[in-house]
Amino acid sequence: MNFQAVKAIYFFEMARMRRTLLQSVISPVLSTSLYFIVFGAAIGSRIEEVGGVSYGAFIVPGLMMLTLLQNSIANASFGIYFPKFIGTIYEVMSAPISFLEIVLGYVGAAATKSLILGVIILATAGIFVPFHIAHPFWMLFFLVMTAVTFSLFGFIIGIWADNFEKLQLIPMLIVTPLVFLGGSFYSIEMLPPFWQTVTHFNPVLYLISGFRWSFYETADVSVSISIAMITFFLAICLTLVWWIFRSGYRLKT
Repeated sequence: MNFQAVKAIYFFEMARMRRTLLQSVISPVLSTSLYFIVFGAAIGSRIEEVGGVSYGAFIVPGLMMLTLLQNSIANASFGIYFPKFIGTIYEVMSAPISFLEIVLGYVGAAATKSLILGVIILATAGIFVPFHIAHPFWMLFFLVMTAVTFSLFGFIIGIWADNFEKLQLIPMLIVTPLVFLGGSFYSIEMLPPFWQTVTHFNPVLYLISGFRWSFYETADVSVSISIAMITFFLAICLTLVWWIFRSGYRLKT
């Protein structure tokens, strides 16, 4: 393992976060604060409790997951796409460094940025609503697994995309709607039976449900299924990344 190479890529990507602090940290925190003001105050005044939890506290895990997914994908996809765009990816590929070390550097940095942002969002939520974490270990488990999995997913998108429009296509048209429709701001028990069934086909539901359970011990689906699903997503992303480097997909041209 070439730790020096991994370290170089990792700290280069982390330095980009410091250079774009407004976009990387301040903007997501302000957006989350607005969600708390709008949903917590406006809608929370009409919905007192969901599953025995105040509405303001209920949406904390959903907002964290929304921010985590969006930023994990954005950080990783741009991190690998920009070297492709300017051509420096070929210098990385020709260096004495394995594909595993490349992935560790880029994905590790993207996941770290998302985790830092997640902690900041959690601290920001405490300003607006009181909440508690019933299972800190499982909260960290879902937080880390989600950050790593969707950073890998963003890495895949960054390699697949051949222009900036495609870089935003999947996150904006697929991932964000799935998060909003996956129980971020409501329990699926509030939906009619037909839409409850439809929502169970939304993979993001299992992430949000398991993450919310770690806070309040209330979930829309079994926690064991949530753990199995996030592990399954991680395995799929790892397999795709392995195939990309093995075949040279969009890296050899």
